[in-house]
Amino acid sequence: MSESHGLRPPGVGTFYEQVGGRPAFERLAAAFYRGVAHDEVLRPMYPEEDLAAAEERLLLFLVQYWGGPTTYSETRGHPRLRMRHAPFHIDPDARDRWLTHMRAAVEELQLSPVHEATLWDYLERAAHAMVNTFEPSPKA
Repeated sequence: MSESHGLRPPGVGTFYEQVGGRPAFERLAAAFYRGVAHDEVLRPMYPEEDLAAAEERLLLFLVQYWGGPTTYSETRGHPRLRMRHAPFHIDPDARDRWLTHMRAAVEELQLSPVHEATLWDYLERAAHAMVNTFEPSPKA
């Protein structure tokens, strides 16, 4: 008897499986936060001294979104991305910085063109959706 794959044809895995599963998303999250750690606009948005918790949250979110284990929702509930990001000053500059660090992280994965385009399309749309102000960042 063959294994059930839901609505996918036999032998066709989820995007998560196709790009290498959790290790691929671990590399993505780690590379992204290496950039954020030195970003003068984004780094202050993370109150933790260590970015490990933020990296883990991003990892679990992306793993679940792309078809992996549902650990994110089991531990944190519904993602509610807009609500979770509402307290932060996310203007076009912050969005563009986020995209710059994420672009570098995606490139490190060296995905196939179709997988890279699929992932990037989502990340770009998500980044644009998080913008919650067009006022310049307040000066510290």
